Amino acid sequence: MISDRTSGKKILVTGSNGLIGTAVCACLVARGYVVVRTSRSKSDRVGENETIVIDMAKALSPEDWRLALSDVDAVVNCAGALQDSAREHMTEVHATGAAALFRACELAGVRRVIQFSAIGVDRELPSAFSASKRAGEESLMKLDLDWIVLRPSVVLGRSVFGASALFRGLAALPVLPSMPNTGRLQVVQLDDVVETVIFFIEADSPSRIALDLAGPDAFSMEEVIAQYRRWLGWKDTVVLAIPSWAARLLYRLGDAASALGWRPPMRTNASLEISRGATGDAGPWKAATGIEAQGLSVALAVNPATVQDKWFANLYFIKPAIFIVLPFFWIMTGIISLTTGWQSGLQLLVGTAVSALAAPLVIAGALADAIIGILIAIRKTARLGLWGAICICVFYILTGTVLRPDLWNEPLGPLMKILPILLLHLAALAILEER
Repeated sequence: MISDRTSGKKILVTGSNGLIGTAVCACLVARGYVVVRTSRSKSDRVGENETIVIDMAKALSPEDWRLALSDVDAVVNCAGALQDSAREHMTEVHATGAAALFRACELAGVRRVIQFSAIGVDRELPSAFSASKRAGEESLMKLDLDWIVLRPSVVLGRSVFGASALFRGLAALPVLPSMPNTGRLQVVQLDDVVETVIFFIEADSPSRIALDLAGPDAFSMEEVIAQYRRWLGWKDTVVLAIPSWAARLLYRLGDAASALGWRPPMRTNASLEISRGATGDAGPWKAATGIEAQGLSVALAVNPATVQDKWFANLYFIKPAIFIVLPFFWIMTGIISLTTGWQSGLQLLVGTAVSALAAPLVIAGALADAIIGILIAIRKTARLGLWGAICICVFYILTGTVLRPDLWNEPLGPLMKILPILLLHLAALAILEER
């Protein structure tokens, strides 16, 4: 509801493309606030085309924020990163970059700053993630600002990303995996988190306060996943205990994927954080805001699962499988074409109009296949690689039809098999986006 109290009030939200940032921006706009969105990348979603591109990992001076903070009444810092990788830089985002933003607020006269941290960082620092989040808190608390530090537990809602998406994916597996050394979770609902931000945006609300945002119940990870499984309409299933060595391998594979620019939730920092758990005292939160945190079972009950939710859950682990298989397929095709399959490649072109160029064409095709595989493996170039693969598939179908139409009638279907491969690349394009 738009009121005279909120109309025209200008709020800057960092990390506006993220799970919390997107929800905060939507609610602020609905309440009549003017929202200045900042993110490290542009968004094509409706209403977000004017996002200011500021990468907090690179905006390390207060001057970098001067224009964005013009006439701003309050700042909500939702920017975050799970672990250092090709695309994420924790210390710069959580500590150095955040400190520059807070100092810029002080210089610009923007007094009210709401900082998103993480639950438990005031008690224990099991990973670089927690340490950097704590450093960001401390840099804010030292300044003469009306600061509010919010430390949410694992945030769940209709929209999902990171751990919240992982829960749904795990719920779709035929057996319920149980990871070793996992602590209790007081999951918190995204709607409650957003309402807390709205409460503290008002200038007459409390300030210089740090609050845990935690749900009313503490669950094991398996209990959270089981609730999501029932929400999706699937019966309870067998629990499979994952050995410690297998869990360590999975986390290391997640680290390897992040080095290529992907952002899997299962990484080393995640394993360290989840061993501590995500619990806290929600009493001060309720006392300060009057917000009664909604329990997981209630939140799921009032938001029935849709067929789209089931699609997402079922596709969650199929997606990484696709982006492992496709690079392997293309790279190995290139290697085989230049080694053990060299003669077979030449034979395909013998007797055709290009038989004199058979060797260079096989080499060119092999190199193109390998390059396509490498592009798909790297997150930043995956879209380009997928489109390149689609173009090559179409090219192979057309040239094969012209030069060797008999291959359509081969028992092993060398040309026929390109059709499902082509469709798999189109499916990969459809599920490539992470947010």
